[in-house]
Amino acid sequence: MKVGIAGLGTVGVGVIKVLRQHRQLLSDRSGSDFEIVAVSGRDRSKDRGVSLDGLTWYDNAVDIASDPNVDLVVELIGGSEGVAKDLCEAALNLGKPVVTANKALLAVHGQQLAKLAEDKKTTLAYEAAVAGGIPIVKAMREGLAGNAISRVYGILNGTCNYILTEMEDTGGDFGAILSEAQALGYAEADPSFDVDGVDAAHKLAILTSLAFGTPVDFDSVYIEGIREVSALDISLAKEFGYRIRLLGVARKTDKGIEQRVHPCMVRQDTPIANVSGVFNAVVAEGDFVDTTVYEGRGAGEGPTASAVVADIVDIGAARTSPTFGIPVDKMVSIPAVPVEQHVGCYYVRLNVFDRPGVIADISAVFRDEKVSIESLLQRGRAPEEAVSVVLTTHEVQEAALCRALDQINEFDHSVDRPRMIRIAKL
Repeated sequence: MKVGIAGLGTVGVGVIKVLRQHRQLLSDRSGSDFEIVAVSGRDRSKDRGVSLDGLTWYDNAVDIASDPNVDLVVELIGGSEGVAKDLCEAALNLGKPVVTANKALLAVHGQQLAKLAEDKKTTLAYEAAVAGGIPIVKAMREGLAGNAISRVYGILNGTCNYILTEMEDTGGDFGAILSEAQALGYAEADPSFDVDGVDAAHKLAILTSLAFGTPVDFDSVYIEGIREVSALDISLAKEFGYRIRLLGVARKTDKGIEQRVHPCMVRQDTPIANVSGVFNAVVAEGDFVDTTVYEGRGAGEGPTASAVVADIVDIGAARTSPTFGIPVDKMVSIPAVPVEQHVGCYYVRLNVFDRPGVIADISAVFRDEKVSIESLLQRGRAPEEAVSVVLTTHEVQEAALCRALDQINEFDHSVDRPRMIRIAKL
């Protein structure tokens, strides 16, 4: 099988290394021999630490698709539009299988590309697009095929998990820890996609389709990043017996499907709370298998290249499945449940002036909105100065809690907007 690789960054170089180093092993496992014959990258002269001698170089990556010597296309360019999309469409239109690590492309155009692959009787594979080296796509699509999935959730971004873990371990604030993560190479120079939750949302949209047999619906994912999580929130969460993690959660309810990416407080004794550093974890709940947990490295040259090559091996062995587990025409659109309708428990931190009657005013607003307080914490007194009042709630609809916080924010004794973090029921 002749392979063309578009994108020679960290992952592309890793794929070249795996295909060459394990050539015989991969042949034994698939019944096919794999040979890299064509590549495309940004800079032909760059030393990438692997030999490109004898390979056809394309300045325009899309041209790899039409190379008659290429049987299989690997797209590692990234981005939901432009060259990456054009290359995948060109290859699929020619009936050539495509392996991609591009979660943004699949989150936005997944259904369209899956339909194209079906029409052309070829394969679109993407194990590396979700959770790096964790084989979660294969687990969801094949390993759990005998189950109706009720919920899938997890830590889907290693950069955010590293930052939150370091904030907990060191007491540092978000900005300082982000700078450290950038210096170590765990965060990009522009970290927005990671820390604002977009990267995790792309992955969650894909997992949702796999779990529930629905079209990929990235636009319905509620997204909230970690910029507003403070060292104080992390310290207080610990006092309540929680850790803070950025979770992606997809859940099927009587009302429809929830898709949410946001910081969560998770109990310290749950498996997900003990996933640290740059690791990812995914939890899937099925009616026959109950709860299954998958953990591993979510990014990097080795883990992501491993996932790419796993797809290549499947194609070489002629192992095929519908892109998202079921044929596109069998997918069923299910209404999206707005986050305002979510019912759960919450952590709330109020920054208020310490004056007589403040707690009574807050309690009255919560009473009127039927928000029930589970616990309340105020440390010390500082009359006429700002103090933190921290509380957790019993289950309440998010819309009601938000109305209450809007009212509290208007009080003269409120210093700044109340901070709210959802408590995950895992």
